[in-house]
Amino acid sequence: MEPRFWHERWRTGQIGFHQSSADRNLRRHWATLRLARGSRVFVPLCGKSLDLLWLRDQGHPVVGVELSAIALEAFCMENGVPARRRVQGGFDVYEAPNLQLFCGDYFALTPAVLGDVAAAYDRAALISWAQELRAPYVEHMAALLGSGTQILLVAMEYPQQQMSGPPFCVQSEEVERLYSPCFKIYEIARHDILASEPRLRARGATELFEVCYHLVRV
Repeated sequence: MEPRFWHERWRTGQIGFHQSSADRNLRRHWATLRLARGSRVFVPLCGKSLDLLWLRDQGHPVVGVELSAIALEAFCMENGVPARRRVQGGFDVYEAPNLQLFCGDYFALTPAVLGDVAAAYDRAALISWAQELRAPYVEHMAALLGSGTQILLVAMEYPQQQMSGPPFCVQSEEVERLYSPCFKIYEIARHDILASEPRLRARGATELFEVCYHLVRV
C-alpha cells in the first residue's frame, strides 16, 4: 500500500493487525531455523510488534525497519525500551541493547546500512503489500540478504474476493512464483485460524489459513 495509507492507519490507531503478544507461529516454528544465539535477525515492516522482544529474548540481536515513527515511539514507550536516537543512511535509528530499529522506507534500506543478518522474520510484511508491490518487495529482500540467510515467512490464504486487504491473500503458488528465483522454499505448517479471527470473519472471510514457510537464500 502507499506510504500515506500506513501513516494514516497509525495516526488514527487503525492497527487491528497489531497483536498483544508474540505471534503463535513465531513461537511454534522459529526453532525450525536452528539459529545459534547471537545470530542477528531482520524484521521488515515491524510496527510495534512484540515479536521484536520475543526474538531478542531468544538471544538474537534484532534489527527492524518501519515507516511510521508513531509505531516505533509507541513500541519504546509501551515496553519501557530506553532507545537512543541517531541518524544513519537517511534513517532515524532507535537503538537499545540488542535492538536497532530503522524508521523510514524499506526500499531505501541497503545491505551496507542493514549489515549482515542470519535470518529474517516476516509475519505482516508480504501480506501487507498489494499484488503489484509484492515482487518489488521480494526482489529487494533478496538484494538485502546474503546466501544462506533464512526467512520464517507467514502468509495468509482466504478467498480474496470475500474481503479487501490488507491483510492480502497470498496463495502458495504466488509464494513459489515470487521467491523461487532466489530462495529455496519449504512449507512447514498450515493452520486453519478462522475460528480465532472474529475481526476477519466480520469482514466476510469464510475460509482463513495461516501458512508458514521456511525460506533459504541461494
